[in-house]
Amino acid sequence: MAKRILDIILSFPGILLLSPLFLFISLLIILDSRGGVIYRSRRVGRYQKPFEVFKFRTMYPNKDNLKLTIGERDPRITRAGYYLRKYKLDELPQLFNVLRGEMSIVGPRPDVPEYCDYYLGLMPGYYYMKPGITCYSSIYFSNESELYRESEDPERLYINHVLPKKVELDRKYFARQGVFTDISVIFKTLEKIFIKR
Repeated sequence: MAKRILDIILSFPGILLLSPLFLFISLLIILDSRGGVIYRSRRVGRYQKPFEVFKFRTMYPNKDNLKLTIGERDPRITRAGYYLRKYKLDELPQLFNVLRGEMSIVGPRPDVPEYCDYYLGLMPGYYYMKPGITCYSSIYFSNESELYRESEDPERLYINHVLPKKVELDRKYFARQGVFTDISVIFKTLEKIFIKR
């Protein structure tokens, strides 16, 4: 209950306060490339219930056939998309997912259904918690796409090395979950994006 209250306290005012930024980003996307402003992607939620996660579109239309982004300069990424991804601004529409109760501010990042069995193989109870906008693994893999740039098989790298590390970090969060942990993760995320970058 405390986690849900924190989610509402942060998401609703956040949407109101950031609405001018939402409008600016929307205009930037429209002027930069053809296609819609919001990108919807099917993800696995709590108790393996599928839902659509919202993001600002950062790629050219119909270029999301490959599930992984290969480097910050992936040719599928638009000019505006590069900066939106760099500062994680593309994730802001997920505040609506949080307000709707599909996500939390802090929790394991929602992945596509194709990788569901891998998560369950490493941790059978993995999906008992709502996914989140940020978490320990988001901070640790803040430049995840760069890991795949020099790889001959990015998906194998993801499945064999990145995904297990994510589960390890999410397991750490599950063991420490609570309001104070969530607040700590939020501040560490902001520090990673705006200071250490």
